Amino acid sequence: MAVRMELSRILIRELTDYQIIELREAVEGENGEEAERRSFPIVIGLPEAQAIERRLKGATIKRPQTHDLLANVVEALGGELVSITITDLNEGTFFATLDIKKSGEVIHVDSRPSDAIALGIANDVPIFVEEHVLDSANENGA
Repeated sequence: MAVRMELSRILIRELTDYQIIELREAVEGENGEEAERRSFPIVIGLPEAQAIERRLKGATIKRPQTHDLLANVVEALGGELVSITITDLNEGTFFATLDIKKSGEVIHVDSRPSDAIALGIANDVPIFVEEHVLDSANENGA
């Protein structure tokens, strides 16, 4: 079963080769109270972190970037990005899919989580993480 998540933090340190995004479980407790939510970090590259940050800030760029190009291709081919899902964690590497609806069918396209999240944020689609991935990430401290 997949758990809905939200991007809770992005840490950009331009002097290092890796950046960190943190995903947090998107749930509320009963009566709107804050519930204990699971979270975990994903290490990504600087260009991907900057792309995510631009999208969060609503910055516009004159020409399409790679993530914009992919969104345009999906749309031009009659598809719609409906969600992104982090599907696996294997030897410290996360795996994700772009979940694209076309002709009533959902197609799952392999993706790096950082690219999927950048695309998902730009298109305001939900982020999901498979329960076993969330459990593994929390056990291993990803």
